Amino acid sequence: MPQNDLTSVSPAQNGSPAGTTVPRILVIGGGSVGLYAARRLRKRLGKSQAQITVVDPNPYLTYAPFLPEAAAGSIESRYVVAPLRKALPGVDIVEGKVTSISHADRRVTVEPKEGDAFVLSYDEVVVAFGSVARLLPIPGLAEQGIGLKTVEEAIAVRDQILDKIDVASTVTDEALRRRLLTFTFVGGGFAGIEAIAEIEDMARAAVKKHPTLTQSDLRFVMIEGTGRILPELSEPMALYALDQLKDRGIEFHLNTFLSSCVDGHVVTSTGVEFDTETLVWTAGIKSNPVLNDSDLPLDKLGRLQVLATLQVATEDGTIVPGAWGAGDCAAVPDVLNPGKFCPPNAQHAIREGVQLAENLVSNLKGEPTKEYSHKNIGTVASLGLYKGVAELFGKFKLRGPLAWAMHRGYHVLAMPTWNRKLHIFNGWVGQAVYGRETVALNAVQDPRAAFRAAAPAPKKTDEPLKQVATSAAADAK
Repeated sequence: MPQNDLTSVSPAQNGSPAGTTVPRILVIGGGSVGLYAARRLRKRLGKSQAQITVVDPNPYLTYAPFLPEAAAGSIESRYVVAPLRKALPGVDIVEGKVTSISHADRRVTVEPKEGDAFVLSYDEVVVAFGSVARLLPIPGLAEQGIGLKTVEEAIAVRDQILDKIDVASTVTDEALRRRLLTFTFVGGGFAGIEAIAEIEDMARAAVKKHPTLTQSDLRFVMIEGTGRILPELSEPMALYALDQLKDRGIEFHLNTFLSSCVDGHVVTSTGVEFDTETLVWTAGIKSNPVLNDSDLPLDKLGRLQVLATLQVATEDGTIVPGAWGAGDCAAVPDVLNPGKFCPPNAQHAIREGVQLAENLVSNLKGEPTKEYSHKNIGTVASLGLYKGVAELFGKFKLRGPLAWAMHRGYHVLAMPTWNRKLHIFNGWVGQAVYGRETVALNAVQDPRAAFRAAAPAPKKTDEPLKQVATSAAADAK
């Protein structure tokens, strides 16, 4: 296997004086933790003091809280991502997937999109893999479902729903029309509720442009395994959100599990059955399974074991030198709520990344590290255009347009780079003035379809007959 060993960097390349070496810091993952950690590390450590490398399969960060708005067309999809090379000047970016970690050897194996896998060496590693969708072995789910963890999925969900509305507008078969216009979401947490609320808003705006359709033709269904939605909110605020969404015609099945969805035929644990062309899965996340191919300590849920200082540690609290972790892939102790862990959300991920970088720098300098501690300033959720709920500082409870504005304001400020902030804000202004764009770009899913269709059919020739005749003549001789 080819090796790309960072120890080979020369003093002339890294800017350090001759005869000296600098620590090689490898950040695995370009999400919120990875980006903010790398950015703070670069700010605290000049090029002559450390070599910093970020490895991620994508050259951009996806700001997950904006995915529901991207799926609903409230934000242009390319603006919910932040290019790593632009956001991290002075940091080396390696596009590739880390497939294994051998911390004992201080090496990771990287699989690029093209070419052979290679090895990167390091002195300090920041594990910021993030999470992946938690799928269950439900018949038909892998074939019929679609997640909402990436910007590509958000675009696909938006185009599929708008396409089904367009197709249904010309369908006369009532059963087929019902199937096309039934949109099912599984998982009533923040991701699922914001997604169904935003997309329902978009779908109703799209239906207004089709004279053959009515609002009553649309059917939105939410399936949730527990007895409530939005567990991050207090129960009164969650009930308010539930009532608001029910008033909009969204159908809820609480204390209900998806049993099967083979060929789009949904069967639930409570016996409810219906047909759907669209099933969006937002029922939970799990730590990135790549961690299982590492020698770092994990807990029972497959998360990286870390101390409150964000240093990787064994079960008995022994620090693993040179290893750091935070975010969705790590079990970060919540020092303000002993016995609990920090929730996997952007609010914590951004702050954990910054604190991790500060502690890593302190550790390199032989200075004491600090525990990560952040009191939740509040929770905000969008329920569609001009609708939302918010709880701030445990005291203030907001509903409607003000809560919606708080949601947008908080997240646009948290979005990396001013370029993205301004583009998102300008998009919102344009939408307020001109309304939503409700056009499906179906060809994006298969951009070569038109090209293939335009290709001429191969000409028929009598070449095989000539070959047979030649062969027969040869046999006669």
